[in-house]
Amino acid sequence: MKVDWGFTMLKVLFWRINFFFKNRKSAKINRQLGERVQSVIVETQNGIFAVDPRDLEVGYKLRNHGSYGLDEISRINELITSESNVLVVGAHIGSLVIPIARMCNKVVAVEANPNNFNLLQTNVHLNKSENISIHNVAASSKQEKIQFQMNVVNSGGSKRLPKNNEYMYRYDNPEVIEVQAHSLDEYLDEEHFDLVLIDIEGSEYFAMQGMEKIMSNCNVLIVEFLPHHLKNVADVSVEQFLSLIPKHFTKLTIPSKKETHPVDIGGTLLKQMYNDKEGDDGIIFLK
Repeated sequence: MKVDWGFTMLKVLFWRINFFFKNRKSAKINRQLGERVQSVIVETQNGIFAVDPRDLEVGYKLRNHGSYGLDEISRINELITSESNVLVVGAHIGSLVIPIARMCNKVVAVEANPNNFNLLQTNVHLNKSENISIHNVAASSKQEKIQFQMNVVNSGGSKRLPKNNEYMYRYDNPEVIEVQAHSLDEYLDEEHFDLVLIDIEGSEYFAMQGMEKIMSNCNVLIVEFLPHHLKNVADVSVEQFLSLIPKHFTKLTIPSKKETHPVDIGGTLLKQMYNDKEGDDGIIFLK
């Protein structure tokens, strides 16, 4: 394949300029509020949330627009009932978890980033969400310690240290720490969830390796699909990613394309999306 290096360098330059201004904006907010301010409280359509004022992605949308991910929440609510049990792997600060919990029986929420987990814990209390249990661990194929980088400007982008740690993942000089990871099949007492949502910035492949029992028992599986995460964080192909999807799922919905296909046809479409560098925040596998 011929590579247009001029175009590639322009993209890299655009990323760097964009991230430079995001860093400056985040630093300015920090100076204005003072370094001792760890969070601010906002009232949103999702609920009442403590958010990091330096966060210019999810935090920014909650602070400035008063909502985050309402379309995704609506899609999930159509797939659950008041009796459903839900597992969310990659809960962040709870902007999806808390509104989902209002519509179902119970939510188990897993979040690896300790800073995000502290906000998640606060937000569960602020919203009096008694049917949410939270766990500050990373999901992986086995019990292990992993290197994990904690982004600030986009705290939702925090992730397992990528195998190819491109500038787009480290532009805000994230602190790298060691976190405890587990196979969720072994770590969680419960294996029966009606819906499982996995959004962990490229570690989905490793998490699914340790969730065979949980996934085999669920009716709906929602997984983030981003080609650059597959390539740079996990270093796996679409075929390897799809090989972990349980066989009882027969349909695949790709919300960004507003299409539902049999899994085999959907898999072919995902390969094309990978080649075209197109992603989706949450592809949906259905029985």
